[in-house]
Amino acid sequence: MNIFLRELKANFKSLLIWSVIIALMIMMAVAKFSAFAGDPEMLKMLDSMPPALLDALSMSAFNLTTLSGFYGIMFIYFGLMSAIAAAMWGSDIISKEERDRTVEFSLVLPVSRSRVVTAKALAALVNCIAFVLITWAVTLVAVRSYQPDQAFYDFLALEMQAMLALELIFLAIGLLLGCAMKQYKRSGSTAIAIILTTYFMSIISGMQEGLDFLKYFTPFKYFDAGELLRTGKMDGAYLVLSAAIIVVCVAAAYWMYNKRDLYI
Repeated sequence: MNIFLRELKANFKSLLIWSVIIALMIMMAVAKFSAFAGDPEMLKMLDSMPPALLDALSMSAFNLTTLSGFYGIMFIYFGLMSAIAAAMWGSDIISKEERDRTVEFSLVLPVSRSRVVTAKALAALVNCIAFVLITWAVTLVAVRSYQPDQAFYDFLALEMQAMLALELIFLAIGLLLGCAMKQYKRSGSTAIAIILTTYFMSIISGMQEGLDFLKYFTPFKYFDAGELLRTGKMDGAYLVLSAAIIVVCVAAAYWMYNKRDLYI
């Protein structure tokens, strides 16, 4: 419990910074929506964009003059930001002990390495949940003046669930990297590289039919905002695949951290 509380306190500043960034992004997005709200003429600006690009970014699936449609587009950026935040929390919460030369303190505590990882992972998980709740709350406040209908609230709730699922996937990946990589300085950069690679894979898979198989290798396609809006639910197969990735990464993180030599 002491490790858990210490990590919450140590990562509070990071959570605050990420929360301010997402809040500013939401405010700017909602302010920009005022130019599209109820004005079909604004949709003509999309005619100049290549159809393949519109499909890749799921823009063809949304009506930007509606709040649900506009927020569906913004979810692409919110999901990317939440993935980066979660991966950084997961990798840094483990590797920082070696970076800050405090790993000796952790090793002399009357707890096993597994319990140390558990406490740290739970602290990172709390950060992820808090980040989603803050994003949700700021959105509700920001769109209040547009008097959204129940359909928007339902879609927003579904998006927040998808956002949390994305965070859990990349939190597990970040945790694995932090536990496995001997060169702790590279765990964060490697996590970012994986996120950007999978993000661009999601774009490419939407642009070329022959590359459609790539959607199984990128979590950003598991929770495609266009599909969420169309079906009103998350795909069961992708949820199972997400759960498998999380379980495998977390199990591997525990195993590798218990086996590896720590840098003191």
